[in-house]
Amino acid sequence: MTMVSEEKFSLKDHLFNAETLAQLADEFAAGLPGFDGDRFQVEALSGFGTRELLARLEWMADCLEGQLAADFPTMAAQLEAAMPAPLDPALSDDDFGHFIHALPGILAVRHGLEDHRERALDLLYQATQRFSMEYYIRPFLNRWPEETLARLSVWATDGNYHVRRLVSEGTRPRLPWAKAVRLTSDQTLPLLDLLYSDGTRYVTRSVANHLNDIAKKQPDLVCARLADWAETGRQTGKEMAWMTRHGLRTLVKQGHGGALTMLGYRPDVAVDATLDLGAASYAMGEKLAVSCVLQCAQDLPVLADYRMIFARPGGKKAEKVFKLKVGQIKAGVPLKLAKNHPLKGDASTFKLYPGAHEVVLQVNGRDVARAEFELTA
Repeated sequence: MTMVSEEKFSLKDHLFNAETLAQLADEFAAGLPGFDGDRFQVEALSGFGTRELLARLEWMADCLEGQLAADFPTMAAQLEAAMPAPLDPALSDDDFGHFIHALPGILAVRHGLEDHRERALDLLYQATQRFSMEYYIRPFLNRWPEETLARLSVWATDGNYHVRRLVSEGTRPRLPWAKAVRLTSDQTLPLLDLLYSDGTRYVTRSVANHLNDIAKKQPDLVCARLADWAETGRQTGKEMAWMTRHGLRTLVKQGHGGALTMLGYRPDVAVDATLDLGAASYAMGEKLAVSCVLQCAQDLPVLADYRMIFARPGGKKAEKVFKLKVGQIKAGVPLKLAKNHPLKGDASTFKLYPGAHEVVLQVNGRDVARAEFELTA
């Protein structure tokens, strides 16, 4: 029997292909008299080749601007005329838009950053209602920080939630795929003060992610800000609790006492624990049986995680934190928790190597038990 391997998924081909180029060409042909949609499609598709995702976007912008006006104000008006309808304002989450609509952001940075700042920001305002401009606002924040922050402070109260979300997401310290912004928390937290009470999860998730970024360098500041926000009562209790958990997730993994206390977990209360891994040796591809028994002299909410300390080539070590369980200990009653951890040898994000591994059980931020196992090929 001939075995046929499953074709590997390609995000760049999924996002940018003949079908999506045709959609974009139709939009520009409808909005701009004289636009040659066929020419655009042929040029763009022929240049994809081995270009990666972001490089394809830049190439599409190259092909597009060849049919646009050379002066930026006219170009911006053309780009706006060809935009599709805004994303559904009745939704409140997970409506990111289509990557093909990132092109106005690329051209705003290319041609508007230096000499047409205000017109370029107007273009980003319109474009982000079709596709998030979080990557393209950042060059303006670096080049014109005060002027761009002033604009964002206005957008923070805009009626469109995509515009409001851009204020938080575009100013995040650590944004995947994007350039760093040279802003301090003193500059960005006032914007979050305007956004944390938002009624849409798309915005509050961005605020929480932004806080999580800040917490990696200023943990106490983030805990204090969340406490201040909770006291105002401007956000619902349920959403405030969700934002707090999401915004403190890295600090919880690190066992930060202030973060754990905010979430109702007490690092100061002693917990007796035993940790069992089921076997002394596991083969690559098997599931590690992580189980523990926790006991306490008093009733206690518990957040149990475990750190895996991995063997690396050359005798080095690496570690990652994994979630185990959230539970409640009753005084004097053992609490049993368990999880099967897959030992994937072919994971693309973190490759495993044979050798001695260690598991450290962490309860309410404190290391309470350890166990070792050998990983074989």
